[in-house]
Amino acid sequence: MKTGRFTLGFAYLRLSNEEAQGGESSSITNQRMIVQNYCTQNNITLVREFVDDGYSGGNFNRPGFKEMLKQLEQGKANLVITKDLSRLGRDMREASYYAEQFFPERGIQYVAIADNFDTEHDNIMAPFLFAMNEVYLRDGSRKVKDVLRNKRESGQYCACPPYGYRKDRENRHRLAPDEATAPVVERIFRRAAAGDSSRKIALDLNADGVIPPLKYRVLYRDDFSEEGASHASDTWNYTTVKRILKNPVYLGHTLLGRSKKVSVKSKKKVAVPRDNWSVTEDTHPPLVDKTLFQRAQENLGRGSRDYRAFEQVRKSIFGGVAVCAKCGHALCSCGTVYKGEREKYWYLSCTHQRRDVAAPCEGVRIRYADLVELVRQDLNSLLALSDGEAETLAREAVRRMGSEENLKTRQLKKERSEARIMAIDKIITKLYTDNAMGKLDDDRLSRMVADLEKESAGLKAVLEELKAPSPAQQTADSYARFFALARSYAHLKKLDRDTLVTFVDRIEIGPKIYENGSRKVPARANQPYRQSVRIFYKFIGELSENSEKCSAEKPV
Repeated sequence: MKTGRFTLGFAYLRLSNEEAQGGESSSITNQRMIVQNYCTQNNITLVREFVDDGYSGGNFNRPGFKEMLKQLEQGKANLVITKDLSRLGRDMREASYYAEQFFPERGIQYVAIADNFDTEHDNIMAPFLFAMNEVYLRDGSRKVKDVLRNKRESGQYCACPPYGYRKDRENRHRLAPDEATAPVVERIFRRAAAGDSSRKIALDLNADGVIPPLKYRVLYRDDFSEEGASHASDTWNYTTVKRILKNPVYLGHTLLGRSKKVSVKSKKKVAVPRDNWSVTEDTHPPLVDKTLFQRAQENLGRGSRDYRAFEQVRKSIFGGVAVCAKCGHALCSCGTVYKGEREKYWYLSCTHQRRDVAAPCEGVRIRYADLVELVRQDLNSLLALSDGEAETLAREAVRRMGSEENLKTRQLKKERSEARIMAIDKIITKLYTDNAMGKLDDDRLSRMVADLEKESAGLKAVLEELKAPSPAQQTADSYARFFALARSYAHLKKLDRDTLVTFVDRIEIGPKIYENGSRKVPARANQPYRQSVRIFYKFIGELSENSEKCSAEKPV
């Protein structure tokens, strides 16, 4: 497996936490020694090594690997060497892609020493090697799950200690009260049992300067990355307090297995049904007794009511959709009852009328029934459009966006850029070969490669721009999506919440403007007015300029 054609190479070394327990054979030191010996025997100049220590082979989102790809794109080397294929990765599909497609397409040779794999030669056994590496990955995952399940069943705590606890110094699989935070947990339960709300408890903890759970872990207990530490809040909130109050771990019980990974290759987790949770009682010292815990549960949420459950409460379909055109705040449902009439005196109103701001809102208000009917009619006018009318509307929108750049021109530009990039890669490879054979001196090599890399970078930037659809194409696609959705709806006799949020993204309500130009009139005055109602639809935005509703307030 000689490789005299390339002289500049990168070494890639990887070791997962599970493999680190297997001894020296897979260690980073051992991998480094094997790669260095190979380079010495084959007259290869090892430019740089990239290390991912503690990273699984099932995930290619590794810092060292990504940095190596970045350096390869810049033409810093034409050879990548690993101890074996499993160091590149154990995901069969991803590892095969990089080894047999990504590297060769870019003129980069890849060598896996122990597996006798070299992209310069035929690798008949490669599919079996990739498959066996994935089998190892899946088998390792199964073994880890078995170990965790056995630990859970025996009452061992194999997760991050919750707030109020730490790992026992004599037994790392057992929880012990944290002297600094256990009193805070007890305080929270006593306050909740006495009838205080979660919000009030959180405000009092903030007033007393108590450090919240995640911030405490960042400062005093666990090692966090800079990005992870930035997520820690300096204040308590009622959600954190509720989470503590609902957790039976403070009764001395171990509760694990509430979530699981979607698959061996994914980090995403999904909730596990409560019946499948692993619960083991009396595994560690409790921080509260059963009586205090139960009293806190009884008072939890006692002050909260779901007012929407009451029949007399008006239930608006425009929540989060109808907003004030001036201040942008959502309109609130409000109104009164007069002579038994409810719908007639139901309004959506902006309550953001602060007096302590430079430009306070002017109190936008619209009758609820009027807005429902206006939106229903406007939406029905769109649903009633024929296919030809919808296409005409889309073409007009594309014309307004300015479709001066023809799609064929963009495609031709893309193909030419890709072809030139491939040609540059081959030229650079040839230049390094000529340099190794003494046909090209180092100074001239550096200048030529630098110029070619600069040109290649510019072409790649052009390709990135071409990847995104043109504004005209985006507009055409958006209109196609909207009217494809509209085809599944018939004429709307009644507008409900589901239909509204399916089609409408936002509705902006402007203030009333009366005939004399004023925006306010004496109370109970019956004067005509104009009011702007702008409807922004999903995918396509606003189809027309301000819609104006002309009406007159009826005296209450």
